[in-house]
Amino acid sequence: MKQKLLLLSLSLLLLTFTKVNAQGYNTGVGFRAGGFENGLTIKHFVKSDTAIEGILGFRPGVFVVTGLYEKHATAFSEPSLKWYYGAGAHIGGIDDGRRYRRYFGDDEFYDRGLLLGADAILGLEWQMPEIPFTLGVDLHPRLELAKGPFLDIEPGFSLRFVF
Repeated sequence: MKQKLLLLSLSLLLLTFTKVNAQGYNTGVGFRAGGFENGLTIKHFVKSDTAIEGILGFRPGVFVVTGLYEKHATAFSEPSLKWYYGAGAHIGGIDDGRRYRRYFGDDEFYDRGLLLGADAILGLEWQMPEIPFTLGVDLHPRLELAKGPFLDIEPGFSLRFVF
């Protein structure tokens, strides 16, 4: 009895995953590994070609919350591959005595303080066939205003579970 119930549950789960993949996805939740911060990411489509994305990034002594508005389009005539671009803003904080590493130039020491600035993103996302995951790579330029002004260009890699 337990084996039949397990087989039925797995079958329904696979059918759900296949349906989600065939239609695209509405929401994706996962992990983003970046050049500066690593953290959680959530992307939700408000239209078929427009999404909002939130990133909660961490590194020792620093946390940053980023919100982005993104436009998506098919890349290289492949429906499972999308390129996207967008803009947004970030806010965060630096703990006392920590470094905030700049992409251009030397490291600088800052006291405890606020991070605030403007963001952009340019990326490529692949929705894996037959399973509910996406892989993405992107460049994420940020203009830091509260501790700057200076420009960071952070490369990143994302893996999301989509539904």
